Amino acid sequence: MIKNFKWLLLVSLAFAACNSDDDDQPVVQVPVTAGTANFSKYVALGNSLSAGYMDGALYIKGQENSWTKILSDQFKLAGGGEFRIPYMNDNNGALLLGGNIITENRLYFRQTDDDGNPVTPSPTRLPLDQFPPTNEIGVPLTGPFNNMGVPGAKVFHLLAPGYGNVAGVPSGASNPYFVRFASSPSTTILADAAAQSPTFFSLWIGNNDILSYATTGGIGVNQISNTDPSTYGANDITNPNVFASAYSAIVDQMTANGAKGVVANIPDVTTIPYFTTVPFNPVPLDAAKAGALNSGYAAYNGGLAVALGAGYISADEKAKRTIQFVEGQNPVVIVDSYLTNLSALGLPSYRMATAEDLIILPASAYIGTLVGGNPNAINGVSVPLADQWVLSKNEVDEVKTANEAFNAIIASVAASKGLAFVDAKQLMTDLSQGGIVSNGFTLTSALVFGTAFSLDGIHPTARGYALLANEFSKAINQTYGSTLPMVDISKYNAMFPKSFPEN
Repeated sequence: MIKNFKWLLLVSLAFAACNSDDDDQPVVQVPVTAGTANFSKYVALGNSLSAGYMDGALYIKGQENSWTKILSDQFKLAGGGEFRIPYMNDNNGALLLGGNIITENRLYFRQTDDDGNPVTPSPTRLPLDQFPPTNEIGVPLTGPFNNMGVPGAKVFHLLAPGYGNVAGVPSGASNPYFVRFASSPSTTILADAAAQSPTFFSLWIGNNDILSYATTGGIGVNQISNTDPSTYGANDITNPNVFASAYSAIVDQMTANGAKGVVANIPDVTTIPYFTTVPFNPVPLDAAKAGALNSGYAAYNGGLAVALGAGYISADEKAKRTIQFVEGQNPVVIVDSYLTNLSALGLPSYRMATAEDLIILPASAYIGTLVGGNPNAINGVSVPLADQWVLSKNEVDEVKTANEAFNAIIASVAASKGLAFVDAKQLMTDLSQGGIVSNGFTLTSALVFGTAFSLDGIHPTARGYALLANEFSKAINQTYGSTLPMVDISKYNAMFPKSFPEN
């Protein structure tokens, strides 16, 4: 009845790029200096964004084009030293534990099948049989490493002993990426960073303290009343007091010997393509199909009338929960646990999505598919989307509240220590509201063709990372009087191919 909505909108988008202006005025060269900063030993602390994660995986090309690597190259122009990175073994990205595959390969933009025939363009995982993983985490690398960005890390993980212990990977107690380069099974990320006695550091952490909750459609727990992070699940929102304590401890340790640094705050999830690409109303119907669906929901709507009459729900909630399809574009139907529980009446918590709900990116390949091949059981239409596919309005509000609390903490700590500060939240907002022009290119938050975000809809492209590196350089220059030059983002790719020569 309803076609598969895989990667809707993508085929109608166009690249948002323009040529450089030939009339640009010559730039006066300024000597590159460090100002009051000392870049001789730079250590980067953070999560996937600092590591160079891109296209849904960590791989060599992404690491080489991370904002931390780009920034370290600029530091070298002002006395910066070596910047060692725990490189992956390949450009595929998947991880192995004892020969078993534990993460997926990276995404590429698939436009043809294996025989060269055109297909609907879509981000697709590199097939494991053609691009086998070679990154065995049980074989640790020899450090120390300057890039301490660990994909998946939350703020309190930086202080967690054993977070790099391979024995804890199967249970989720440790992190496979940190296992690869931890100095010992019992160490912490912060300890390995501080042991290098950095003269300058960057800290961009906290995204995962809300992002993992958001990307899983809010199936975690908002731990606003729980200050024991040892009891948190992987997808929970961190308690603000836990966040403040951990963040302050990290900065205190990194600045204890006089090191200067730069920190960044947390973007708003509503500005990134993982949450903005799939519309809330992607279901096209003719009058006959709309009528058939309405007949299917007639009993549910009738039950709502009974609930209203019995005083269980208000008229407003009845209207909110009523399922009514029309000819034309229609919202998906979702499960919403924040609705009044009417299970005593045999009624589920269903409603149609609104513009205030965010349908997550992977749902684009799920909406419109059939359950068990049954043409009458259509996901997102006759079968409501489960919570994992939707960040509902209430869940969006929870994420925004946590975001504001965490960003206030970051700004306060940065100000108290005199650190350079990057407003990443504003930067991502600008990308989502008209875009940012740099070196003759307009970058936006549109998936794929906005050129700022990679195929996973969360992490930047190489060009996006170059834009970030410039923002960090600007903040450092402003705070410490350095004169770091900006990089030309046109020299960085907006997308990588399916394979590289070394594959």
